[in-house]
Amino acid sequence: MPRTAPPAALTNALTIDVEDYFQVSAFARYIARSDWERRECRVERNVERILQMLARHGVRATFFTLGWIAERHPQVVRAIVAQGHELASHGYGHERASDLVRAAFRQDVERAKKLLEDIGGREIKGYRAPSFSIGRANLWALDVLAETGHRYSSSIYPIAHDHYGMPDAPRFAHRSAGGLLEIPATTLRVAGRNLPCSGGGYFRLLPYALSRRMIGHVNRRDGQSAVFYFHPWEIDPQQPRVAGIDAKTRFRHYLNLDRTAQRLERLLADFRWGRMDEIFLAATQAPSTLAAHACALPLDRADPQTP
Repeated sequence: MPRTAPPAALTNALTIDVEDYFQVSAFARYIARSDWERRECRVERNVERILQMLARHGVRATFFTLGWIAERHPQVVRAIVAQGHELASHGYGHERASDLVRAAFRQDVERAKKLLEDIGGREIKGYRAPSFSIGRANLWALDVLAETGHRYSSSIYPIAHDHYGMPDAPRFAHRSAGGLLEIPATTLRVAGRNLPCSGGGYFRLLPYALSRRMIGHVNRRDGQSAVFYFHPWEIDPQQPRVAGIDAKTRFRHYLNLDRTAQRLERLLADFRWGRMDEIFLAATQAPSTLAAHACALPLDRADPQTP
């Protein structure tokens, strides 16, 4: 039986980036977009497994969903909404925000937002950039999100990483200069550095006990709700193997896929979880919590016209 979280426990945000295995950024140089239609799409069965898991634990979550997936699998979107979860945007075609100029980025997020709202019948409030690809060089993207009717973003990861990250960004929810609420994936501050403790490949790499301890530390010591994320393909060890990829990519993508579902079951039992909008957009959100971090960065809003 799932263990019950203590009554005083903070509610953490559980988020799922709804994309399929062949769409991850690490495979972009191995799988052409023109080949996506010919790949076996496994997202529907994997999302159904996740929905069943969440129902067993009485948890509602936020699903950052690709427009490309929604367009081809509208039943996935409807199932997410029907079971009380938040439907949010992951953009349309899983193009990194850092690879797009302003006009192309606007077109992508507007297309995804309209598509998801038409299928799901719900306002799309949140957005997460593929591969956390908003950072110091393209902070103008936050202005575009505000202009297109999004109320929050979860697109800046305050860590140092070879593919993404902005290590000097605020660690917790804060307002951008344009007023959009940015809700970063969670990190732990150790010896002057931010360590990732919010899911993805790190959750598969680290022992579960360490991940649990790190999230608990953020709740107890920082007094903040954690933001955790994973992908449907991470609970699918039978997914087709992509041939010809380099050793580093193979390690990162396939590591411990057979253990992820079991670890998620433990995570759902060990903490209290909820939707991003209900945690961070609620009227009861203390203004002082955000004010402490508001505009904490010198924002470079340069808007280059080429990627």
